[in-house]
Amino acid sequence: MYTKNIRTLILSATLSGSAFFGAPGIAQVPKIQISGVYPHLAVFNDHSKTERDKDGKISYKNAYGDGGECGIGAIVPWADQLWMATYSPHRPHGSSDKLYSITPDLEKTVHPESIGGTPANRMIHRESNQLIMSSYFISDKGKVRVIPFSVMPGRMTATARHLKDPANWVYFYDMEGMLYEANVHNLKVNKLFNKPVPGWHGKGAYTAQGRLVVANNGEIPAGEASESDLKVGSLKPRGREEMGVLASWDGKDWKIVERKQFTDVTGPGGIYGAPDNKSPLWSIGWDRRSVLLKLLDGGQWYTYRLPKATHTYDHRGGWYTEWPRIREIGNGQMMMDMHGMFYDFPKTFSRANSAGIRPVSTHLRYIPDFCNWNGQLVLATDETTILENPMAGRALSNLWFGKFDDLREWGAPNAWGGPWVNDTVKANMPSDAFLVNGKEGKVVHLVHNAKTPVTFTIEIDRTGNNKWATYKTVTVGVNGYRYFIFPASFSANWVRFRTDKDCVASAYLYFNGQPNHTATAAPMFAALANASDKSAFNASYIRPAGHNTNLQVLPFIGAKNKYAEVNEKIEFITPAADSTRELKRLMPVSKDFEIDEASVIVKDKTGTFRLPKGNAAFDQPFEGYWPRGRRELESERLMLNAHGSFYEIGREAGYKAMRPVATHNKKIMDFCTWRGLLVLSGTKTDAKADGHYFSKKDNGLWMGAIDDLWKLGKPRGEGGVWKNTSVKANAPSLPYLMTGYDKKTVTLTADKDVVITLEVDVDLNGWQKYQSIKVPAGKTITHLFPAGYSAHWIRAVADKDCRATVWLKYE
Repeated sequence: MYTKNIRTLILSATLSGSAFFGAPGIAQVPKIQISGVYPHLAVFNDHSKTERDKDGKISYKNAYGDGGECGIGAIVPWADQLWMATYSPHRPHGSSDKLYSITPDLEKTVHPESIGGTPANRMIHRESNQLIMSSYFISDKGKVRVIPFSVMPGRMTATARHLKDPANWVYFYDMEGMLYEANVHNLKVNKLFNKPVPGWHGKGAYTAQGRLVVANNGEIPAGEASESDLKVGSLKPRGREEMGVLASWDGKDWKIVERKQFTDVTGPGGIYGAPDNKSPLWSIGWDRRSVLLKLLDGGQWYTYRLPKATHTYDHRGGWYTEWPRIREIGNGQMMMDMHGMFYDFPKTFSRANSAGIRPVSTHLRYIPDFCNWNGQLVLATDETTILENPMAGRALSNLWFGKFDDLREWGAPNAWGGPWVNDTVKANMPSDAFLVNGKEGKVVHLVHNAKTPVTFTIEIDRTGNNKWATYKTVTVGVNGYRYFIFPASFSANWVRFRTDKDCVASAYLYFNGQPNHTATAAPMFAALANASDKSAFNASYIRPAGHNTNLQVLPFIGAKNKYAEVNEKIEFITPAADSTRELKRLMPVSKDFEIDEASVIVKDKTGTFRLPKGNAAFDQPFEGYWPRGRRELESERLMLNAHGSFYEIGREAGYKAMRPVATHNKKIMDFCTWRGLLVLSGTKTDAKADGHYFSKKDNGLWMGAIDDLWKLGKPRGEGGVWKNTSVKANAPSLPYLMTGYDKKTVTLTADKDVVITLEVDVDLNGWQKYQSIKVPAGKTITHLFPAGYSAHWIRAVADKDCRATVWLKYE
C-alpha cells in the first residue's frame, strides 16, 4: 500500500509542479508531498527539559521552557538555500532549537553553530552582504558566525538598520524590551537600553525617516523592569485600552506613537531596510475594534483600520500573534498576514496613494513568517505545541509550499470590525478610515445611545488619494440600531463615519465573501466515511509521539490492528514498545457538547451558546463512541468538531468569539496535526490510496494540510433557539451562531398571538434589535435575511408567555 501511495503522490505532485526541487542539471530526488507539506522537513526540539510531575508526566501548565513549542520564527532565501530558525518559548539564554538550511532539492541541514533561543528576527545587511537571523551572521557563501547569549542575552524579535552608522552596525530588539547595537564585522555588542518604552512582548523594529520604530504587542509582564528603565511613558497602563506600544527613537529622545498592541514594523524595502530616508514606514497592530495599520509618511503618523477574520489572536498579553508580517513574496508583490487574513499589500502604500489593499482569504495555519523561494510561496508555521495540550507528545512545526493563487482556495474573506465600538464620539468628527476595498459583500451596523435620533454620514475615499466624499446618510432613531447593506456595485478603498451630535456610537462592518467551496466535500476527502453510511469504518486515536518523531495510532473502531506508529515516510510500523496503555490514558473522548430538540449546546467560561445541527446521525454515538469534540490543532488555537461541523475556537476568546470553518457530515472520530500535516481518523474500510489516504491493511488515516478543511463543505446546518419550547415573556433565548453562514432563513411559530423580537450581537459587546415579528397563533412566519446581512449571534425574545419555535436554516 505504501508503494502505491508514493506513486500517487509523485504523480500528483508532478502535475502540480511541486514534488521536485533542484537546479537544472542536478539529479532530482522525489520527496513525499501532501497538500504542499513535505513531512521530512518537519522540525522538532528537545522537550525533555520541560517540567514534569512526580509520575514523569509533563506539567503542561508550566511547559514554557525548552521544547514547549517549536515555531519556525524566520525563513529567508539566502546563499542558494532557504534558511530558517526555530524557537522555544521564554528562552533568552538559549535552547535546543536549531538554525537550518534547506537545499533546492529539499535536503535539510542542521548547523552546528546553533544556540537556540526564541528568535524571529531576520534582516539582510546590504553593505556587508550578510543575512542576520537570530544571533547568527550568515555570509553570502553560507558561513555562519554567532553572537553567544553570554554576550547578548534575549529573545530577539527584530534587527534594524543603525541610525548613525548603518554600514557597520545594526540594532537588535528583544521581547523584554532590551535594545542592543552590534558591529556586523567583529560582532562587538553594546547594550543601549534595558527597557526604554512601556508594553511587553516586543515584536518588531525598523528604521526609517531618521528614527527607529519599535513595537510591543502585549501588556502582561514577561520580564523584570522598573520605572527608572523607561525613557518615556509609564509601566502601568492608564485603563484597559492601553496595551502594548508603538514608539520611536531618533537617537536622542524616545516618543510614544500609540499605546496599542503592535507587531510588525517594516516598509517597502522589507528585510533589506528602508531604501532611502524618505520611504514610508508601516506597522500593523490591533485593538478591540479592528486591525490597525499605522503609516509614517513625511514624518507624520496616520491611522487606517482593517477587519479581523478571527478573534483567536486577541489577548492582552499579545501571546497569540507570533509574528504577523508584511513581506514581499516575489516579483515586487507584497502580502500582509494579520489576524487570520491574507491581504494584497501594495509597495506603493503611502498617504498620497493608499489604494490597493484588499483581502485575499482567511486561514487557520499559524504563520510566523513567509517568503518566496524557488518560484514558490513558502509559509512557516507555529503548529503543534505542548503548552496546554496534553494530547501532543512534543512540539513540532513544518513549512507549506505552494502558489499565491492557492491561498484563494482557502477560507472566504469573511471578517468584521469597525472604527467605533461603544465609543464616545464628537459631532462631525470623522472616524479613522476603514478598508472596504474588495468584492466581498459588506454591511455596516450603526448604533448610538442618544435620546434623540442621530444621523450617520458615510464618507468614502474612492481611489485612495485621501479625497473624501459623502456617500450616504443614515438616520438612526432614539437609542437605536440600523444596518445598511452596501450594494453589489459599491466600489471604494476606504470608508469613514461622522455623527451629527455627540453620543456613544458604534460603526461596525462585516465582510461577507462568497464561499469558495460548495456544500459537497472535495474529492480529496473521498476516504472519509459519511455520517449516514451503514457500512463498517475504521477509527483510531492519533497523537504526535513524545518519545520519538512518529505519529501514534491506536485503533478503537473497525480495525483489527493493534497499536502502530507512522514514520516520516508515511509508513505504518509496529514499534518495539507498545504505547496502548499511554494512549488509552491520554486520549479518552468526552462529549464536548449537548444536544436537545432544538440545536447543539456548548458551554465554557465565556457563556452558553447554541449551534446548528448537521446530519441526524450525529445525535447518537458511532459504534458506541462519540467523535472527538474539542482539541488543539494549531498553537493556542482549538478546533471544535460538533454535530458534523468544524469551528475555530480561541484559547482565550472562547466559544463567544468562535467562527465556523466547514460542515463535513463525516465520521471524523479524531484529528490532530503532525509534521505540518492535518491527520483525520474515521475512514472507509474500502478506501483507496489517492495521495491523501494512507493505510496498512484496514488501519487507515486521511492526511492533508490544515487549510484543506475549508474544502470539506461550506458551513451550513439548521436548528432553533426554541423548538416547541415553553417561553417566558421577555426572557431571551440562548445566543445562536450566525456569523460565517451564507443564505439564512428563520421560521417562527407560537401557540398564541405573540410578538417575537430577534436581537443580534454584532461586535460581541451587546444586543441590538434586528426586527420584531408578529406571529399569529398557529401560523408559520418565514423571514429571509437580506443577502449580505450578518452578525455574530442571534437570539429571540417573546413579549408574552407562550410555546414557540424559532428555527434557523443556513444553506
